[in-house]
Amino acid sequence: MTHAFPVHSDTQAFVQRQHRMLIGADWRGASDGATLQLLNPANGQALAQVPAATVEDVDQAVRAARQAFDDSPWSRMRPRERQNLLWKLADLIERDAQVFAELECLNNGKSAQVARVMDVQMAIDSLRYMAGWATKIEGTTVDPSLPLFDGEFHAYVRREAVGVVGAIVAWNFPLLLACWKLGPALATGCSVVLKPADETPLSALKLAELVLEAGYPAGVFNVVTGVGAVAGAALSAHPLLDKVTFTGSTEVGKLIGKAAMDSMTRVTLELGGKSPTIILADADLEVAAAGAASAIFFNQGQVCCAGSRLYVHRKHFDRVVADIAGIANGMKLGNGLDPSIDMGPLISAKQQARVGRYIDMGRELGAKVACGGEYYGPGYFVQPTVIADVDQQCPLVQEEIFGPVLVAIPFDDMDEAIRLANDSAYGLGASIWSNDLAQVHRMVPRIKSGSVWVNCHSALDPALPFGGYKLSGVGREMGAAAIEHYTELKSVVMKL
Repeated sequence: MTHAFPVHSDTQAFVQRQHRMLIGADWRGASDGATLQLLNPANGQALAQVPAATVEDVDQAVRAARQAFDDSPWSRMRPRERQNLLWKLADLIERDAQVFAELECLNNGKSAQVARVMDVQMAIDSLRYMAGWATKIEGTTVDPSLPLFDGEFHAYVRREAVGVVGAIVAWNFPLLLACWKLGPALATGCSVVLKPADETPLSALKLAELVLEAGYPAGVFNVVTGVGAVAGAALSAHPLLDKVTFTGSTEVGKLIGKAAMDSMTRVTLELGGKSPTIILADADLEVAAAGAASAIFFNQGQVCCAGSRLYVHRKHFDRVVADIAGIANGMKLGNGLDPSIDMGPLISAKQQARVGRYIDMGRELGAKVACGGEYYGPGYFVQPTVIADVDQQCPLVQEEIFGPVLVAIPFDDMDEAIRLANDSAYGLGASIWSNDLAQVHRMVPRIKSGSVWVNCHSALDPALPFGGYKLSGVGREMGAAAIEHYTELKSVVMKL
């Protein structure tokens, strides 16, 4: 394996090794010997091979997690010990931060430089934040009335770990999404089986190494790699799971939710989005245009809460579109190992073709392509694209494209802006750009989304819950809300 730009020797060695899944205490291949070929999105060339887990492999991983939860030192560990282990894991990721950043780049295509300061750092921060919750999970006491019973009673409510968690994550932020799920699961005392995305399992396998190095008992964290239709489907439907947590497309999320319901498995779904960016008449236009560009072009637009719908007050519409187009035209595309690039490739040829079809559709519908609009190889590159003169009901506005494509529509007043912003099956995020805080405060409660950012976009923090309304999902990642999703409540009543 050679690269046009140098990588850390540990990254090189890790990519070139014969990869194995972690099930219990064992590193193993698929039970039938099958493998899955990984490609480098920057050039389309072979990168590595990983096991393609079978249904039997998934079953063994779940049973290992079940044993770890039900009957191992993990189930008897004190909260302080769980806290310390999470801190140790975060420290190990920090030690190997450059390797993780380069693995994300090689496997996903994103900028290694950006991955180091965003993906990896936020994964570390998330684990450290959740470590603090291990010692702060509390119950309540109640003075019960119990009208049908005589005598004295003592009642209390316990919050207990939900049990065995099946975690399935998307390919756009492989390490970060895994840590978003791993943190609260381990803080509460759950055990985990992680199924990384088909395309991007390398950082999950590296993470598994560090979990063992940190000192977690065997079976607490298991990783199965392979095809979602086989391994992901088997995991989400496994009857020994207590919870499924999934980040990915709404289409797949619906299937996972339905499969989990057969066993009444608890479910958290963080799904798609079509987030609006709303620029009001009083906004600082230069700042807003730069913010809107970042909102859609960051991570090649492969962000669930990307600001992919732009609504601008009509009197500023042409200027803002031109400013964003100017920013897009100045962006450098290239290999994510190159520190000078602004945007890397998309994840796959399939995703490149999907995004390209939407751009071509825009042209066919008579929309104005203000900039970009081209896609090319080698590698899976799509130019940052801005499309104007589109109808609110066309697929480019209503459907998640998941690429660097922005659709822009003017509005005349605040009520129209809110109506257009809410006219979507999704409700994950939204941003408002304005210096009129009175107007902003009136708008925020009317925007139907799980997050509303003001004069910024995709501003995420481990202490803030993240999730969506409508087809954008069920439940929340991060913050205190995540602890609730990985625990069950138990009421206890004692007659004295």
